[in-house]
Amino acid sequence: MDDHQRTEPDARDPELFEREEPELAQSEAPESAAPDSAPDDAAPEAGAAEAEAEVALEAVDPTEQAIDSLREELDIARDRALRVQAELENYRKRVARERADEHRYANLPLLRDLLPVLDNLERAIAAAEQTHDAGTLLDGVKLVKEQLVGVLAKHDCVPIEAQDEPFDPHRHEAVLQQPSDDVPANTVVQVTQSGYQLHDRVVRAAQVIVSAGPVDKDED
Repeated sequence: MDDHQRTEPDARDPELFEREEPELAQSEAPESAAPDSAPDDAAPEAGAAEAEAEVALEAVDPTEQAIDSLREELDIARDRALRVQAELENYRKRVARERADEHRYANLPLLRDLLPVLDNLERAIAAAEQTHDAGTLLDGVKLVKEQLVGVLAKHDCVPIEAQDEPFDPHRHEAVLQQPSDDVPANTVVQVTQSGYQLHDRVVRAAQVIVSAGPVDKDED
């Protein structure tokens, strides 16, 4: 029993503890290091996922922004087109109304100039009734006639020259043809009704008598 007690190591021997502690440290080191390596491996994966998400957002967001911008521009263009269409419709209505008014009151200046002629004619008639003088009435009518011709000329309506002029079927209307020794054939001998033209357009052709030339004595 004494030998056995001498050979049993002392639990309080410091050298024994020094030999056992490194072995325990080596056996425990891998177990404690294993959890630390997992986060190191997961960090790159998490970063890659975030990078992919950012790339995806960058790929989607500009498209949505472009669509929103196009929608806004489309709304603005549609609104502008509606306003232009409304303005054009108002312009058309205004032009149509102005044209209708111009056509309706086109003769207003002429009528204003004719009224004084009518006034003078009424004065001439009234004066002839008071004096019972036909000569006074005739003079008054002549004055009114000259005034009326002046009004027509003011509005570019002038008499068509016909007397002693060659017959022009575009401006003259022959009502009779008679032989004449003094007037060449196809020449206006007499004007039976005056004609008038506005600028270069005939308002009313002049009614005339046209010479047929001298009479052939052999036929007599």
